[in-house]
Amino acid sequence: MVRRFSFRETATEAGPTGGAGGEAVTEQIRRLALDGQSAGVVTRCREFARRALTDWHWIAEPDGAPHAAVPHMPHMPLPDSPEAAEDVLLMVSEMVSNACLHAGGPREFVLRLAPGGLRMEVGDGSPEPPRRRTASDPALPGGHGLLVLERLARNWGWEPYGDGRTGKKVWAEVPSPLARPHGPG
Repeated sequence: MVRRFSFRETATEAGPTGGAGGEAVTEQIRRLALDGQSAGVVTRCREFARRALTDWHWIAEPDGAPHAAVPHMPHMPLPDSPEAAEDVLLMVSEMVSNACLHAGGPREFVLRLAPGGLRMEVGDGSPEPPRRRTASDPALPGGHGLLVLERLARNWGWEPYGDGRTGKKVWAEVPSPLARPHGPG
């Protein structure tokens, strides 16, 4: 049986004055509408994130072709290692899984790329804040999601929707492996 998912993928580029006129883009946004679905949504979000990370050059193209720089952000060189992308994909899995298990399923998944890093957001319909669950056995699945975020993210947190909807956004931020300090040379 083939399941079809309703989703909306949008990409937005915003610069200091909206990205028009050729100025440098300061943020790129990818949004995936999920409408509270749970079945297959973790895989869908990981693949959505993998496509974005590939487009943003955190991950090499499948054919291994090198890239010169991130489009619209030429000051951002190539990543040093693929580990940062794998950490992002793990955090995506944990955040989306938590929304499925504890909040009735995710409504939306958003990636925001800025020169300094990446912000991942998972929106859901539950007003309850995320809380750490005690794992019965560290070797068994379950109860590790927020610990993963605490260990891998530069920052993470949650906020209620600001538009009056019931629910919240759980977010995590990671520094970009593309933003290297410029040393002498």
